[in-house]
Amino acid sequence: MIVGTEWLVEAQGCDPGELRNETALCAVFDRIIADLGLKSIDAIWHTFPNEGGVTGIVALTESHLACHTYPEHGTATFNLYCCRTRPEWDWETNLKETLGAQSVEVLKIERGNPQSAIRNPQSKSAGGNA
Repeated sequence: MIVGTEWLVEAQGCDPGELRNETALCAVFDRIIADLGLKSIDAIWHTFPNEGGVTGIVALTESHLACHTYPEHGTATFNLYCCRTRPEWDWETNLKETLGAQSVEVLKIERGNPQSAIRNPQSKSAGGNA
């Protein structure tokens, strides 16, 4: 019994300026939501002071989308959980374009089926395939 799909995403080697840019991260969220036909209920964003990153979460009718950025490490993490089947989103291409990511790792988990944690075949890390 599958009750939803969850994507855990790590983008590394990102542009630190983009990881501090709440507007840019909101645009990434807007693109994910539009491309996957999701429905936003409400969003909360927090930008940390000085050279800190951004944390954002959007409650969806289908569940949630969240991100945490770490400009000092060039890393952004995303979590998308959908309780209904959705098409694959090209995390790698989109995060390379929008955040300047050098590598993107995606872990896809079919919730309700503990045997289903699989690496997305599209995921690539620096130096080869995941």
